[in-house]
This record gives sequence, C-alpha cells and structure tokens, in this order.
Amino acid sequence: MTATVHGTAEVELAIGGMTCASCAARVEKKLNRMDGVEATVNYATEKAKISYRDDEVSVRDLIATVEATGYTAAEPPPPRTRAEPGDGGAGSQDELRPLRQRLITAVALSVPVVAMAMVPALQIEYWQWLSLTLAAPVVTYAAWPFHRAALTNARHGAATMDTLVSVGTSAAFLWSVWALFFGTAGEPGMTHGFEPTIARTDGAGNIYLEAAAGVTAFILAGRYFEARSKRRAGAALKALMELGAKDVTVLRAGGEQQVPVAELAVGDRFLVRPGEKIATDGTVVEGSSAVDASMLTGESVPVEVSIGDTVTGATLNAGGRLVVEARRVGGDTQLARMAKLVEDAQNGKAAAQRLADRISAVFVPVVIVLAMGTLGFWLGSGAGWTAAFTAAVAVLIIACPCALGLATPTALMVGTGRGAQLGILIKGPEVLENTRRADTIVLDKTGTVTTGRMALLGIRTAAGTDETEALRLAGALEHASEHPIAQAVATGAAERVGALPAPEDFANVPGLGVQGVVAGHAVLVGRERLLAEWAIALPAELEEAKEQAEAEGRTAIVVAWDGEARAVLAVADAVKPTSAEAVRRLQGLGLTPILLTGDNRAVAEAVASEVGIERVIAEVMPEDKVDVVRRLQEEGRTVAMVGDGVNDAAALAQADLGLAMGTGTDAAIEAGDLTLVRGDLRAAADAIRLSRRTLGTIKGNLFWAFAYNVAALPLAAAGLLNPMIAGAAMAFSSVFVVGNSLRLRRFRPAD
Repeated sequence: MTATVHGTAEVELAIGGMTCASCAARVEKKLNRMDGVEATVNYATEKAKISYRDDEVSVRDLIATVEATGYTAAEPPPPRTRAEPGDGGAGSQDELRPLRQRLITAVALSVPVVAMAMVPALQIEYWQWLSLTLAAPVVTYAAWPFHRAALTNARHGAATMDTLVSVGTSAAFLWSVWALFFGTAGEPGMTHGFEPTIARTDGAGNIYLEAAAGVTAFILAGRYFEARSKRRAGAALKALMELGAKDVTVLRAGGEQQVPVAELAVGDRFLVRPGEKIATDGTVVEGSSAVDASMLTGESVPVEVSIGDTVTGATLNAGGRLVVEARRVGGDTQLARMAKLVEDAQNGKAAAQRLADRISAVFVPVVIVLAMGTLGFWLGSGAGWTAAFTAAVAVLIIACPCALGLATPTALMVGTGRGAQLGILIKGPEVLENTRRADTIVLDKTGTVTTGRMALLGIRTAAGTDETEALRLAGALEHASEHPIAQAVATGAAERVGALPAPEDFANVPGLGVQGVVAGHAVLVGRERLLAEWAIALPAELEEAKEQAEAEGRTAIVVAWDGEARAVLAVADAVKPTSAEAVRRLQGLGLTPILLTGDNRAVAEAVASEVGIERVIAEVMPEDKVDVVRRLQEEGRTVAMVGDGVNDAAALAQADLGLAMGTGTDAAIEAGDLTLVRGDLRAAADAIRLSRRTLGTIKGNLFWAFAYNVAALPLAAAGLLNPMIAGAAMAFSSVFVVGNSLRLRRFRPAD
C-alpha cells in the first residue's frame, strides 16, 4: 500500500527469503543507501516500511534493489475487513509445511547415524555405508535452506550462521565420502575407536557423518520453532479485523435483509438486536439501549445510547433494539483505524538481533579464514594434502555451531514450557531482552487490575429499613432486566439473600432504571431521576451515601418502594483480590507502575489508591494510549504494558514489552509479546522474572558454546584434534547447553 504527501511517498513491501535478523539489516542497509529513501525492515513481520521521494525513486526501483540484494519484494494485498469463506488459517500452516517436512526427515535419519557413530556395539559390518545412505538426504534435502542461504550470502559478499552450517556440514559430509571411497574408512569391519589422546592424524580413516547429520537436525529444529513463533507476528491484525460482525440486517425496500458487512454503504440503515455486535460506526435513529464498548474504549460501565447518539462498530448491544444509520464503513471505521495503529506499532518496533547471529557475524568469517589459513600452512610446511585437508576440515567441524544453535532454542523451549505450566506464554526469544531492560510498567485498568465485570460492592439503607429486604426487592426486579448493571445487582443480591421472588408488572424505563411490583410492593430501582418522576426525594443519609459512592467512582443505584427511598446500592468494576500484591511484586522488580485507562478519573484514582499505584492516566482513547506509551519511551524509559482489550492492542504492540491477559480479547493476546493465561496480574511479575531468567540462561549457553569453539579451534588448526575427542567435546558442549537450559524447569512463582 502506498501514500503520497508533498512529493514524499510511503510504501510497505512484503520481503521474502529472509532467514535471520541480519538479512533484514542487509536489506535495510541497501535501501537506505538509495537517494531520498528511508527504510525500516522488520524481520518479525517480514515487511519493509519505506519513505521515498517519488520524483527520484519509484516502487519498481525499490523492489529491484531488494531483489538485487538476494531477496524478493512485493506490495502486500490490502487488509481484509472480514474473514473470507473457507479461510481457516490453512495458509499459514502451509508456510511451515516444507520446513516441518525437512525437520522430520532430518530427525528420523540422523538419530540412527549418530547412534551408530557413538555406540561401538551398533557398528555392524558396513555400518559406515549405511550411515552414508541415511546421512545423504539429511545433508542435501533437509539442509537445502542453509545451502541456498549460504549461496545467496556468498553472491553478496556476506556470511551468517547459515554459511557456517552449510560449509561445516558440507565439508564433514564430503570429507566422509572421500574417506569412504578413497581412504580406509570404507573397509569392511571399520569401527570408530575412542582414544582420549591429542594426536595428529591423516584422517583417511575418519568419517564425520554424525556431525553433518546431527548438526543439520539440531539447527533445523531451532529454525522450525523460531518460524512458528514468528508466524504469529501478523495475527494481531487478523484478530482485530475479525472482531467485528460478519453479517448485518439491513433495512431496505421496507423489509429486513441479511447481507455481509462488506456490502454496507454509508447511509444504509441496519438493525441491531440485543446481544448482537454493531456492524459499523453510525448514528442511532431508532430505539435506546446500553452499549458495552469496553473492548474498544476501556469504559467498564455500559454506555446508554438513544436517538442521535453515535455508536462504534464491533461494540455489543447489551440492551434494547436499535436502528443505526451507517456513517463510516470499511477502512474508515474506528476498528480499521485501530488495526492500522497495531500494524504501524509493529513495523516501528525494531526487530531484535538474534544473539547467535551477532556472534556469527564476526565468528563465521574468522572461522572460514582460519580454515583456509590452516590448509595453506600445512601445505606450505610439506605435510601433504591429506593431513592439510584433515586439519582444515577439523577447524570447520569443531566450529560447526551445534551448541550455538542449541543455545537459544533449548533455553527458550524449556523456559516457555515451564511458563506454560504457570500460565505464561512467551512468544519468542526476541522479547526476552526487553524484560531485562524494562523500568516502567503501564497497567490497563478494566480486566487487568479489575475483574472487568460489574459487581455489587456496597449497600446503605435508610433508618428503619432492613438491608436483606432492600436487596431482596431490588434484586428481584433487576433480575428481570438484561442491563449489565442490573445483572450485577441481581447476582449480588442472590448471593447475599438467596432465592429472589418473581416480579409483576415489570417495566424498563430507558436510561433511568426499572419499575414493577415485588411481593406486593411497588418498587423502583435506578437513577435518582427515576424517583424524581414519582416525586420521591432522597433523605439526607441516602444523598450522602450516593455522593460518597460517586466520589469513589462507583455507580449509585437508588431503591424505593411504597413511595419512599429506602436504600442506595454501589456498583462498580471490582478490583481483583490479587492486584495489590501484584503491584508490590512489580515494584520489587524495579518497575514503576502507571495506571492507564479509558475510564473516568474518579474511578481510576479510586482503583489506583486501592492497589498502591501513584500515577494515573485516565480518560484516554486508544490513539491516546499509543501516544502515552510513545511519550514514555521518548523520556528514555523502557516500557512494559499489561492489557486485555482491543483498545490495548495497539499500545501493547507499541510498548517495548507487551503482556496480554489471556482472559482478554484475541487482538490483545496476539499483539502482546507475553500472554498471561490465568488472568491474574501476579503472573505479570512471574512472567518478567521467568523471561529474565530465560534470557540469562541463553546468554550463559552462548558464552560456553562460544568458549568451547575458541578453546578447540587452535587444537584443530594445529592438527592435534583426534576426531573422537572432537566428537565427544562437541557432544559435551551440547549436553552442557541442554542441561543448563533444563535448570529452568525448577523456576517457581513467587507465591
């Protein structure tokens, strides 16, 4: 998609063929070298957001530059506003199918190869030829993505982890083929002995098929789990677009007609029944109701709407029948604009450079140069081709990143597995660094700090009025209403007094409350204005109770029967019992909590005071939430955000670390980096602790894996590395990395 303003155009390109974060950096660097071009390439979303001078550069030039760098580029199709028939997500599954097939092939064939090489009892006659037969498909078919990426990098004078994997596995395999056909390794009865000595060898009887096959399987496993995580990067947009209604009842030609939402036009009038989603942004032309807009605005109390009021698409009609005239459709709706906010925030977030790729950026070229230098040195010293090539291949094999490749995925798998047991879902390794740096945590109110549901929190009765009687009569009348506040009163009353009687002559008074007869009493429940219409005044004690409830951010409901005001009920979104403890734990991790909400300030400050938060930012719309997070980042803070609603999705994507409550909407969950399945805010503190522990484990793994290579390379270059010692050392390095990662299974939540 493109946009042009005063000679400066913007375009978003879908980039294909990237295999690591360094690929994204290479494409970005090439694009930014063009005159009048500013580009940001996101490896996670596989998109390039480009600003360019349209009088100097065309989109075709941009695509050509990307293709000349060795990758593909195309303008992505426009986002759909609704799910297409038959779109069950199979397409995204198909993207992983080739990689999954290669992984299955590699694991199935490499396990017996590694077993035969390491267990002498399995080395039957001609076992080495069986190993060659099994290893060949692994090194060719299964490892083809590495070879293809290495060739692409070589054409552009670059080297990544793919280069080292390709060169190392190819060298190990080709040397093994040479040793089998032209050396002594192919002789009947050949076995791999094990001598714990450092000695020079000509290598003619050594094969390295287990290294070639095993490394391929290990690295493919890491790539597969990374790809599965990365595939979810764009799911937030899909979740947002699918949140809205799919079909709508349009009033045309004097009748009702069911049509897809995509066919709605501005000016169309459509019907919204109780319990249905409002199809698009519009104005109410008939009826009145309560609309639950919490998923978009964060407002916990349903909003009363009547003729002339505006309503937003994807919000829920919680009360009566409405007829709405469409004012905005398609990409102009608030929902579509929020989807664009999420996309912009995701594209603006720099893709975290993989730690292993940072190391390989320097390590790979050094190893290749060292291997070539080793070959030249031994040839120059007269050692002969066999000894020289053996030493050079030993350098590549000992440097082959088995432990480096395991360092991130094993720690991530164990850490995420343990997290899942505790109700914490970590989306990928790129989010872990931000947990360490985070110093500020922004907490959404509704559904995060609070339950997100209205509840009866208190009652104050007039003198001489029995509290149980007031609850029984009010609860019985409210039980007949569908309004969320009425249901909160009915539920709270039933919990306190038991079974409720059935009302008679029930009537709903739009925007004011309900009235009817309960157990022979004429009962009114609702706003003070409802009582005023019946000339019933509040006594001083109930007026004081009403004002106090409203000062605390609660909704005050007045109860009257038989011509007198008898009680005031306080209803509000209740604070979760664990929220105060969760805030204390977050502060203990060095984080400064900020309460951010679309609710009114009185409600927000009351909640903040209850849980121990000092700073409150209230009455903000979704666009403002993104701006608040951005402003905090501009102040130099690293911001974590916890939220659960669609209104939080864009801010979660903008934040350095997004934590989504699993009890919230799909859009929020997909936009977050971490998902807290339990809906308990204490899990946020546990999630940050676990993420920091996992990151520390990854860094420890990378250090020891790299240290192993540094220590072993000089021995290999000197021609002193016995192949079995090399294999054992490589295995030990891998076992150490796995064992270190398994320590994460002992992680315990604070409680």
